[in-house]
This record gives sequence, structure tokens and C-alpha cells, in this order.
Amino acid sequence: MGSKLSDRGKRHDTFYKRARQEGFVARSVFKLEEIDRRSHLFRKGARVLDLGCRPGSWLQYAAKAAGPQAQLVGVDRTPLDFAIPNCRVIVGDIYDLSPSQLVGPLGAFDVVLSDMAPDTSGVRSADQARSEALFERALYIAEQTLEAGGHFVGKLFQGPDFQKMVKRAQENFAEVRTVKPESSRKESIEQFVVALGRRARPAI
Repeated sequence: MGSKLSDRGKRHDTFYKRARQEGFVARSVFKLEEIDRRSHLFRKGARVLDLGCRPGSWLQYAAKAAGPQAQLVGVDRTPLDFAIPNCRVIVGDIYDLSPSQLVGPLGAFDVVLSDMAPDTSGVRSADQARSEALFERALYIAEQTLEAGGHFVGKLFQGPDFQKMVKRAQENFAEVRTVKPESSRKESIEQFVVALGRRARPAI
């Protein structure tokens, strides 16, 4: 038991130290980096929406991947502690904000990201249900705001309705896959649904 805990600690330290060395505010950046490496999410100058953006490492990565012409929007209930170039941060609750408020003058997004997770209660079924609700809201926002051909990445806890949520994503995207990045903790029940190629975008 002790050796397993030690291995997990070393693994955590590796990603944590690497994030600090590379100037990212959180180790979670490497989840997005791996997903992007597999799926090629970002083009130069992309318009990117990050739901639940705090502490900001995914926005940092998106800014780097999409380059200086990127146009970024981050949303969280708490503001970021630092500024990111070409990024508009909206402080608010995703259940209260409309898709048109999120898009603003950009017209549409090319990529919508969600690393949102519920405030965990320790009751697995309740946490799964809350994660599914957050994912469903993020997917709805993506469907309403993505340009045709755009991509969505959303965190989702494994639970009884996991496959139902994956099928929901398949309705409007050309390709849908699930990924558990290497930097996710082994004991975590999180997965990421990667939905590529939005088939059509409704008018807002």
C-alpha cells in the first residue's frame, strides 16, 4: 500500500513540477495538451470558450496553441488571479449566462472547452449526477455557439448515464471519443468527451 501511495505522489509531483517549470498555473494543463495532441483542436487565430476556466491553465494553453491572434473567452464564478492576452473573462454562473452573452461580438466559437467538476460531496451517485448536469449544460452551450466544424471537449464523471451523454454528443458532431489523459489521477472517475466537427450551428 505504501509503495502505491508513493508512486501516485511521485506521478503527481512530476506533472505539478512540470507545470511550474513551463509557466502554467495548474497541472491540469497537461490533460488538455494530451487531448490536443491526439485531436488537433486549435488552429491559429481560433475563437475559444473555456467554461469553468479558473485557475486558468487551459486558457494559457489555448492562447499558446492558437497564437497571438486567438480570441479567448473564459467563464467562472470566481475571477482569475492574472490577465491573459486577448481574453475576456466573464464572472458568472453558466446556468445564468445565455449563449449569446458568451459569444458577444465574436459571432461563434471554434472550440468550446469545459473542465468543470461539481463540488464533490463524497456521495458517488450525487457527484456523478452533478457532473452529468454540468456536462449537459456545457454541451448545450457548445451546440449553440460553435461554428460548423468546431470542436468541444467536456469533463464527465463515469456514471450510469455516461453513455447516454456520449450519445447525446454524437447527435451533432461528426466524431466523438472519450479520453482519460495520463495526467488524470488513476483513482479519478473523470473522463473527457471529445466531440469533433460540429455538423451545423443554429442561429443565436
